Amino acid sequence: MLELTKKCLAERRKEFEKEGINVPSFNLDELVKRTSEAPVWMHVSAGNLFKAYHSVLAQKLIEQGASDRGVIAVEPFDYEIIEKVYRPHDNLNLQVVMKADDSLETRLVASITEAIAADSANTASWERLKTISRAASLTMVTFAITEKGYDLKTIDGSFRPDIIKEFDAGPAKPVHAMTKITALMLERYKNGATPIALVSTDNFSHNGDRLRDAVLAVAREWLARSHVEQGFVDYLSNPAKVSFPLSMIDKITPYPSEKVKQWLSAKGLVGMDIIKTSKGSVTAPFVNTEEAEYLVIEDVFPNGRIALEKAGAYFTDRETVDKVERMKVCTCLNPLHTALAIFGCLLGYNSIAAEMRDKALSTLVHRIGYDEGMPVVTDPRIIKPSEFLAEVLTKRLPNPNIPDTPQRIATDTSQKLAIRFGETIKLYQSNPALDVKNLKLIPLVLAAWCRYLLALDDDGKPFTPSPDPLLADLQKILADVRFGDAASAKGKLKPILANPKIFAVDLYDAGLADLVESYFAELIAGPGAVRRTLEKYL
Repeated sequence: MLELTKKCLAERRKEFEKEGINVPSFNLDELVKRTSEAPVWMHVSAGNLFKAYHSVLAQKLIEQGASDRGVIAVEPFDYEIIEKVYRPHDNLNLQVVMKADDSLETRLVASITEAIAADSANTASWERLKTISRAASLTMVTFAITEKGYDLKTIDGSFRPDIIKEFDAGPAKPVHAMTKITALMLERYKNGATPIALVSTDNFSHNGDRLRDAVLAVAREWLARSHVEQGFVDYLSNPAKVSFPLSMIDKITPYPSEKVKQWLSAKGLVGMDIIKTSKGSVTAPFVNTEEAEYLVIEDVFPNGRIALEKAGAYFTDRETVDKVERMKVCTCLNPLHTALAIFGCLLGYNSIAAEMRDKALSTLVHRIGYDEGMPVVTDPRIIKPSEFLAEVLTKRLPNPNIPDTPQRIATDTSQKLAIRFGETIKLYQSNPALDVKNLKLIPLVLAAWCRYLLALDDDGKPFTPSPDPLLADLQKILADVRFGDAASAKGKLKPILANPKIFAVDLYDAGLADLVESYFAELIAGPGAVRRTLEKYL
């Protein structure tokens, strides 16, 4: 039996290799020592995407001799991930690439040199993070904390009560991810104010700008309460000191697969349990992912940068990142994922790949991508939009070996709609050659999301919506809407559709709200109405 530990790897390397597992050739103990003494890369969020992509990029560089440091994983939210997955396996991880031809390719990832819970109540962990943050060698902090990790405000745009408490309390014991990173940057400022790049690699438009805005909001509120000095705000505001590059990341990484667990266990690996934490994270000592991957980053690194281009990433200018990101996040992948997620939950699907075998759903995402999205895509040149979209629709989404679910993609949808659909609406509004009222299927998806909030499937049976920070508030707004009674919906959607925090625009001002309301009335008409409405407008 093989254990995913440093001891077992050192003693039984050939057995790992015999089982077809690609194992690293570098000295793990020396890597840990060098990284601990002079860290260069810290990553915030120890979840599945990090294990599938960021940590593998680090390992590729080490194996090429392009880097002699690992990456430090920091978990700001779910500390059980560290306790139950990282520590028992000495921070080792198995990346399993699930190919469309049904083959699996496995790599043992050993580039993660530390895994730390960002718990300000844990003195030892928090002091260690402060020490790392002060290090002049630290070049970059990357993030993959999802949209809600940056959000400090309520549905009406005011700061949340829990965040206001953190503003009042100051930086000593931060709780939110953004107050934590701001507090750690305060440590850096106090100890030399050396430059650094804070790089959001989260899957939404203008991620770097949103990170910058959140960090500066925290710093300014602390300044207003005399917890920090003006020089700290100036430090964060100076791109020669602290940069917030834009990025585009693309690597579909679903929850750990039972199929992969069984496959690894059959190879003799023990302890491959899939774990669901008390906070809802689904994780394992392995991560399964697709073969395709893209990472494009704005080349703004005031303290030097890691040579990620040698591992397949792209460094480019801000305009190109913006074009690539809009191509992917606003047109060629993310909106299609969200459309499938919403309709998949309503129609009883539990597989994205299975949805792509549904003629109506496949037609829906093809038309959203090609007919409604592509007219506002600008070719970034480093990646061709037509080829990217074709790969998504013909290879990636239909891949039956990627166990992705509409329920996973539907998580935090209220935080995604502004980027995945709102940006396209805005581009139609700003282009005199286009008419926003020609958009027919994007409004249908928005109406279907409102229908989804009722938590009833197409047969009228209850289902459990995926976690979403605005779910309770939104469901209260629709509490009087009755399934099978279209008249009960009259006027009920206005507080939602008029909210630019959700859609990036007021849909009434955009001229799309009436259409969304009309679709919604059809979608709630009774059993089978979702399917009938979908097919009617295709």
